[in-house]
Amino acid sequence: MDQLITGIHHVTAIAAGAQKNIDFYTGILGLRMVKKTVNFDAPGVYHFYYGDETGHPGSILTFFPYEGLAHGRHGKGMLNTTTFSLPITSMNYWLERLQRFDIAYKQPQERFEGEAVVYFEDADGLGLELVFNDKDTRSGFTYGHIPAEHAIRGFYNVEIWEEGYERTAGLLTEQLDHRLIAEKGNRFRFAATDAPGNYVDIVCSPDSLRGLAGSGTVHHIAFSTPNAATQQELRLKIVKRMLNPTPVLDRNYFTSIYFREPGGVLFEVATAGPGFTVDESKDHLGEALQLPPQFEADRAAIEKEVLPVTLAPANFK
Repeated sequence: MDQLITGIHHVTAIAAGAQKNIDFYTGILGLRMVKKTVNFDAPGVYHFYYGDETGHPGSILTFFPYEGLAHGRHGKGMLNTTTFSLPITSMNYWLERLQRFDIAYKQPQERFEGEAVVYFEDADGLGLELVFNDKDTRSGFTYGHIPAEHAIRGFYNVEIWEEGYERTAGLLTEQLDHRLIAEKGNRFRFAATDAPGNYVDIVCSPDSLRGLAGSGTVHHIAFSTPNAATQQELRLKIVKRMLNPTPVLDRNYFTSIYFREPGGVLFEVATAGPGFTVDESKDHLGEALQLPPQFEADRAAIEKEVLPVTLAPANFK
C-alpha cells in the first residue's frame, strides 16, 4: 500500500502586519518569498509563502497578515513552535545574527541526541526554533543574502501542546501514516518520513491554558500527500474517523482538505503539486501579486485593499 502521508507540507500562521512580516522572514531569516497572493477565503488579506528555493513541501511557512490584529496566546490545543533546520556548523553564524538584529533567544540546549535547539520569537510572538544538526541533506535558498552554507534548509519539526498525547497520536499513527520514533519526558515525536522537515512533536501540557487565536499563533498545519488519488483515499479514512473533513478545495498550488484533530488543532492535507511555478517562473517566484482565476476580475479592487509591500533583503545583509 502506498504511503498516503509523506510528511509536513506547510505551516500557516497569523501576523499583525505585512511589511514587518516580510522583513523578518525574508530579511532576518533569509527565506525566499516563493508566493505573494491573497487568502482565497478572504481576498482582501495577503497570503505570503516563505520557503526554500522552489517551495518544496517541508520548507513552507505561510502567513495571513491582518493589519493591527491583537496578539493571540500560546497554549494547549495549538501548534506553538515551528522549527527550522540548520547545519551544526552554522550555530555561531546564527547566534551572532540574532544578536545583531536584537532578537532575544534562549541559549542552545540539547533536546534529542544530535539536536542543538535555540528558541526565539518573531515580532508578533510566534514561537520559532533553530535546530542545528548533521542529519539534513537538503539545500536552502542558494542565492539569497544568507551564505548558502548557512541558509535555512526547511523545517525540522513542529511542536503541538495537548492535554494528553494519546488521541492525537492515534490519529497520526492510524490514519496519517506516522509512527512514534522518539520520546523524552512529556515529549513524543512522530514522523511519516524519518527525516528533518517531517517531525511532529506532541508535548503533554495539561496545566497550560488553552491557546487563543490571534497574531503570533499558528492557524493550521498541512501534511503532504502525493496526489489527488491519495488525498481522496485519505479523506475517506478521516470520514470514517468521524472528524468531518471539508470537501477538496483548490488552492491553485495544491488541493486541500481540512479537519480538526481531537485536541483542537486544525489539520490540512495538501497535495505535493502542482507547486509554485504554475504562475511564475522559478527565477521570479514571489515578485508579483498572483491571484487565482476567480479573483482576476477583481484585481484592481484587491490591489487597493491590500497595503503595498516591498522585498528589501538588502537591508538585512
